[in-house]
Amino acid sequence: MLALVLSTQAYSLGPALRPAPPVGARAALLTMADGPSAKEVKALRDMTGAGMMDCKKALVECGNMEEATEFLRKKGLASADKKASRAAKEGIIDTYIHTGAKLGVMVEVNCETDFVAKRPEFAELTRAIAMQIAACPTVVAVSEDDIPADWVEQEKRIEAQSEDLKGKPEQIVDKIVSGRVAKAMNSKLLLTQPYIRDPNMTTEELVKSYIAKLGENIKVARFVRFNVGGSVTAEPEEEE
Repeated sequence: MLALVLSTQAYSLGPALRPAPPVGARAALLTMADGPSAKEVKALRDMTGAGMMDCKKALVECGNMEEATEFLRKKGLASADKKASRAAKEGIIDTYIHTGAKLGVMVEVNCETDFVAKRPEFAELTRAIAMQIAACPTVVAVSEDDIPADWVEQEKRIEAQSEDLKGKPEQIVDKIVSGRVAKAMNSKLLLTQPYIRDPNMTTEELVKSYIAKLGENIKVARFVRFNVGGSVTAEPEEEE
């Protein structure tokens, strides 16, 4: 009875006299008190497209917005890689006409379901891809798989005959030629280009970020670029 009275008095006198919680409980309370604010969690979600709980966990574990963003980006890329083999037969076709109406792009982007194809985020990605193509005049294919093998072999033959490679050991020549051909190829590929709105990521990483956000496999299927006068063949000048 006396113990009960003393316990009641201790709690009535305020938190200073209350027994301290166990160490584990104290840590939990500290995490809750010093954890990220709802505004920070929302800001991270807007930047990454990750779920609210994932964003909160990333902020708690990483301690700041920059590291949490990188953590979630890597997690999203890993998640996207797991979905890469899934069939993507739905999607939309979008167009982008550049200011002045001298340049236009039509692009098809695929996803798995019609539900995702109708999402505003998917339309946002498709438009971003179309603008990316318009901004990259050297791009002629989506990925390396779309580059003909005979083009690669022809480029290797041309590079191997370069003046600056004459007299060098065969292994060195092969290495230099492979590097030059890879560089030439990358300039032609859409997915390897730095994203125009964030050069720190490639176009492929942009697509993967939307795969993580929307939960489906997404692929850029094909595109065509139109330049005014691009289809006109120059006629030979008539001799006087």
